[in-house]
Parts: sequence; structure tokens; C-alpha cells
Amino acid sequence: MSNIQTSEKKPKLKLDFKDSKYATGRRKTSIAKVWLKKGSGKIFVNGKLFSDYFSNDNHKMLIVRPFEVINQSTEYDVRCNVKGGGPTGQAGAMVHGISKALVMFDENFKSALKSHKLTTRDSRAVERKKPGRKKARRSFQFSKR
Repeated sequence: MSNIQTSEKKPKLKLDFKDSKYATGRRKTSIAKVWLKKGSGKIFVNGKLFSDYFSNDNHKMLIVRPFEVINQSTEYDVRCNVKGGGPTGQAGAMVHGISKALVMFDENFKSALKSHKLTTRDSRAVERKKPGRKKARRSFQFSKR
């Protein structure tokens, strides 16, 4: 007997992004490569719809925020490849990349997106652990005797 399992592979979505704008977004240790083009408002992350890729509603709201700021929720299609970090970092990296790509499409979006701080990279990252401590800042319990 052989332990051969038949696995059904879902066909990779073929997306045509020839006349699109490209931008890279970063957050924590996540990197998002974003392609943006005029379309119907579909957002694909690593070949899946973003609602299937992200399970948390806050992450979904965060990703569509740049389109809500410019009042064009269904005007652009997005294809994104994200890697590194966790879901929060990946969602933040996508927002940064989408915002930068929107500014490439139309320079008039820059002031609206910048006022909501969406074009600025969030440089916060995990602080390193220090020697002689339990974590980055947490010390061991002090004992006088």
C-alpha cells in the first residue's frame, strides 16, 4: 500500500496587471509588493481575495481605508504579494503600498492620504532584549534579602 494522497490544487488566479502602478509598502518585518490599476475594486493578496486571506475585520477595514479616504472604494483593482511578519504587519504594509501607488496614479490624492498619515512608513518595530533583563525592559523581581 502506498500513502499517496490526492490533493486538489486551486488554480492560481491569472490577473492582468500590465498597465498598473507598482509600489512597495513596509511595516515591522513585513514587505508588501503592490500593483494597482483601474478596475472594479477587487483586492487580491498572494493569489487569494483579501477577505479570505485576512480573517480579522480590523485588518480588512485597514486595507480599504486608503480608498475610503479618497472616496473611490470601487475604482481600483489591487494585486499584492506580502511576506514576513504577522497579519497586522502585513495589513499595515499593504496600506502603505496602496497609498504610495495611489499617489503615483494621481498626485492630487497625496494631500488627503498624507493628512491621514497613510503615505508615511510606520517605523515602530520590536525593541531588542537587553542583557540582564527578562525582556526588553522587564527586569527580574528585586529581592532585598
